Amino acid sequence: MMIRKIALFLGVAALPVAAFAQAQSLPASTASQAAPAPDEGGLTGSVTDESEWQDLGIAIPAFPTDSPVPTAAEGGNTAALGQNLARVVFNDLRNNGLFKPVGPDALPGIGYPQVTAPSFDVWRGRSAEMLVQGFVKAAPDGKLTVGCYLYDVALGSELARQGYVVQPSDWRRAAHKCADMVYSRLSGENPFFDSKIAYIAETGPKDHRRKQLAIMDSDGANHRFITNGQATALTPRYSPDYSKIVYLSYLNGYPRIYIYDIGSGQQRLVTEGRGPTFAPRWSPDGKWILYSMAIGGNTDIYRVSAQGGASTKLTDSPGIDVGGSYSPDGSKIVFESDRSGSQQVYVMNADGSNQRRITFFGGRAATPEWSPRGDQIAFTHIGGNFRIAVMNPNGGDLRFLTDSWQDEAPTWSPNGRIVQFFRTEKGSGKTGIWQVDLTGRNERKLNTPVDGSDPAWGPVLP
Repeated sequence: MMIRKIALFLGVAALPVAAFAQAQSLPASTASQAAPAPDEGGLTGSVTDESEWQDLGIAIPAFPTDSPVPTAAEGGNTAALGQNLARVVFNDLRNNGLFKPVGPDALPGIGYPQVTAPSFDVWRGRSAEMLVQGFVKAAPDGKLTVGCYLYDVALGSELARQGYVVQPSDWRRAAHKCADMVYSRLSGENPFFDSKIAYIAETGPKDHRRKQLAIMDSDGANHRFITNGQATALTPRYSPDYSKIVYLSYLNGYPRIYIYDIGSGQQRLVTEGRGPTFAPRWSPDGKWILYSMAIGGNTDIYRVSAQGGASTKLTDSPGIDVGGSYSPDGSKIVFESDRSGSQQVYVMNADGSNQRRITFFGGRAATPEWSPRGDQIAFTHIGGNFRIAVMNPNGGDLRFLTDSWQDEAPTWSPNGRIVQFFRTEKGSGKTGIWQVDLTGRNERKLNTPVDGSDPAWGPVLP
């Protein structure tokens, strides 16, 4: 569902709902004015643990409301929703490893007028460097208006602001958009919080796993199953415009590649394999699907129109050629092959010409995936254990991001700065979705209702 950006006029208290009919640039807050007295909307409540105030980094108090009216959003009313909005922003910024935020549960509240007139002296006294404040209002038609401001506490100035009109069911998107604004302004990177993840939800014993296609928000919320599990689903990938998911389906050992339309909930068959089939992938323009198929003991990479039809064979060497991930400009494809005797990474032109090997290290390499920025390739390094590694497009500057027993199948965040993968536990065989940034120091597991594998990060939502 589309989310509309709105404008905030002349401070929060005087803002009419009618002003949000169209996207507009937001005016500056009254940050340079004196902060209101406590009885006019200053800080309220108290911090339960004084140590939480030390070296705050980014302070994110609860988003106040002009009137705590009932809403269909989580929490039941706009006052509770303001707390939940700030929690989502806090968790987004905390989990990426760049910032040191403190969220609403460890901070006093603020008054509604103070959203555009922060008490900078108070926050300076508590060692806050940056301040994220916002508000939430309910309109008569049930829609919610959410505003978000980012302030530099030391300078006492506003750095950025955004606002949105959303349906109650989309309140989390407004929070993710707020976190994206803060992340982009402070890091200089493109946003990624307001995005979706597709993955394979796994249940059942190790030797008889039930595998369903599932999707969720980037933080694991709003989870839902797409397929019923009667057929095994594998290796999903979002289309470049986010509207569809391509995935591999096996029923009674018979492989098919399907495209699922997110808007309509319908799916259609793209192609049926004559032999074992692997890893369908979109071209950057959304017109083609790459996949691998084994025929007569030889596995090659094929290309088929996203609308279906005849497939074109791109590789034709003895051995196993698997994978296929386009460069962002669509001119090249990275893939894995054992044609040299060892499973290594190769690159070829989009039409299959100029195939060349780019890795020559010990061990094996699998599941290469080109970064959306084009500057790196992530892959699974196999040498005793399975580790997530990255390298430049020429095969140099190899770096390991993880060092667990079995980490595999990397996929990139929309901004190319976080790698998502799945980890299998030794012994139990349980699988989970994990993320790590490019420093390799900030690992986190994404909560899913069941085991998860084959993750795929979609683009930022419109």
